[in-house]
Amino acid sequence: MLLWILLFSILGSLGSIISATGFLILKDETQNKLVPLLIAFANGTLLTSALIGLIPEAIEEIGADPIPIFLVLLVGIIIFFLLEKAIIWHHCHDATHECDVHAAAGPVVLFGDLFHNLIDGIVIASGFLSSFTLGIAVSLSVIAHEVSQEIGDFAILLHSGYTKKKALILNYVASSSTIPIAIISYFLLDFVREAVPIFMAISAASFIYISLVDLAPELHQRIGWRHTVKQLLMISAGVILMLILFQFHVHAE
Repeated sequence: MLLWILLFSILGSLGSIISATGFLILKDETQNKLVPLLIAFANGTLLTSALIGLIPEAIEEIGADPIPIFLVLLVGIIIFFLLEKAIIWHHCHDATHECDVHAAAGPVVLFGDLFHNLIDGIVIASGFLSSFTLGIAVSLSVIAHEVSQEIGDFAILLHSGYTKKKALILNYVASSSTIPIAIISYFLLDFVREAVPIFMAISAASFIYISLVDLAPELHQRIGWRHTVKQLLMISAGVILMLILFQFHVHAE
């Protein structure tokens, strides 16, 4: 059973890396055209993951008063505000030229993605420990939503000023966190699962913060009805894709 958990954890991590690597194969001109569209797509996937996926799941997991989850969500958003403020200060306080404050979006989305991948590792392990069939179903669900979301996250890193190589490496590091937490969960599942709702709320906070504070203002930089229609279509595509994936999401009890 541990080998199956390890295998599907690796597949979940590889899926996002393969999709990001595939993006790098494209010509620079094509990448430059796609990044703004993928930013809009990421906005849709992040908001849907937070509001339709993570928050309801966290409330269900806690099985009691939902106020603690929303409290963690509120505190999380404030923490990410302070984290981004600290990153901007560190990045800009000695700058002699105009500073790009949006460069801080990269670390914040990586932090949130790390928590999300930790949750995925716990879900994969708990699924297989419940039954082999459930483990397969849960793992396929994790892989499906990770691939779609990581494409958007990779675009955010590129937009934040990361080189393609650095963005790929950091994306891999965040994605690979699924593997060790899945193995740890195999041995300490009852203890680790107690923290799952908290991880979910923190992850949701990062997704909401990035979507509304960093990505939405960036989308407003491109004016005109053609840009607006394209952005709306890509946001809708992200929302619809995540809603479809959630229809096939299997809970690991």
